[in-house]
Amino acid sequence: MPNRVLSLDFMRGLIMILLMLESAGLYQYLNAFLEGNPAQLITDQFFHHPWNGIRFWDLIQPGFMFMAGTAMVYSLQRQQKEGVSWNQSFIKVLKRSGWLFFWGVLDYAVRPNGLSFELWDVLTQLSFTTLVAFLIFRWDFKWQFLFSIGLLLLTEIMYRYSHIPGFDQPFTDQQNFGNYVDLLLMNKINKGGWVAINCIPTAAHTIWGVLAGKLLLSELSSKEKIKWLLLFGVLFLLIGFGMNVTITPIIKRIATSSFVFVSGGYCLLFLTLSYWWIDVKEHRKYLMLFTVIGLNSLFIYLFIEIVADRWFTEYIHAFGKVLFSYLGCSTNVIGIFSAIAVFFLEWKLCEFLYKKKIFLKI
Repeated sequence: MPNRVLSLDFMRGLIMILLMLESAGLYQYLNAFLEGNPAQLITDQFFHHPWNGIRFWDLIQPGFMFMAGTAMVYSLQRQQKEGVSWNQSFIKVLKRSGWLFFWGVLDYAVRPNGLSFELWDVLTQLSFTTLVAFLIFRWDFKWQFLFSIGLLLLTEIMYRYSHIPGFDQPFTDQQNFGNYVDLLLMNKINKGGWVAINCIPTAAHTIWGVLAGKLLLSELSSKEKIKWLLLFGVLFLLIGFGMNVTITPIIKRIATSSFVFVSGGYCLLFLTLSYWWIDVKEHRKYLMLFTVIGLNSLFIYLFIEIVADRWFTEYIHAFGKVLFSYLGCSTNVIGIFSAIAVFFLEWKLCEFLYKKKIFLKI
């Protein structure tokens, strides 16, 4: 097994830290605190773009799914070294995908008006992309890459040529093919414009994560690795932004092919920077801050989505409101400090699990 690429652990940890801070409410309170201030342009980047365009926060889910692909490389190479057969690996991945689907559905199953069946959660999407990436894992690089492009072409065809009455506007919210499929699957349409078949084009992110992981764990020189990552990162950005001004708008909520290219390009460029800084230049100070979370990414995601979002975060915010109100702090300032407290406690929980060598894996 090649030496561990620490930049991959850093990226997984960074993505989870950003999600933890969002769940804690930090961005919401910061944005409200800076309302009317030019600095609000920065905090706006921590919210999804309403439709045609891209913000920093639109890159988090692609990054999550991209890094899932790199994690698969670690896992499968270790299994191959231990003599695990393809059939045995397939059963493991099938079980993993099943659990991801289960937790993804459970995440939004309980609503104020009763139980709900929804397929928009990132874990539900990941259950599909993980299985797809595994099934083509042993293919040659060229064929894996062409398959990912085929998924994007399939997306273009479905949206442009379905011609279903009421859902024949490919890039219009509530009137596109993805909305129609949601009606068939769940008998409902997401008011925010999200669609379940995003799992098809975003499978490219997981496949590209696999290819990037294989490259970084290969015997190529670091210079060659950086060259290829940089080349494909820039190429994807040029393709995606070029499509945006010509044929296909960048829309994260329905994961248009232009969005997948642009977000994938940014993932590759950030991975390039992280790899160069951490693994080549060996700048590893404070890396543990990200590692303890990155190695338990599934646990902390489920915790912030199911436990923290429904009880823990509100409890800490309520406590903070009582504590900081005596100091004369405004509502937004109280919210900021409380969000930081939530994040700190969640990080300490991850640190405790890390020290005890407890990792949630499915």
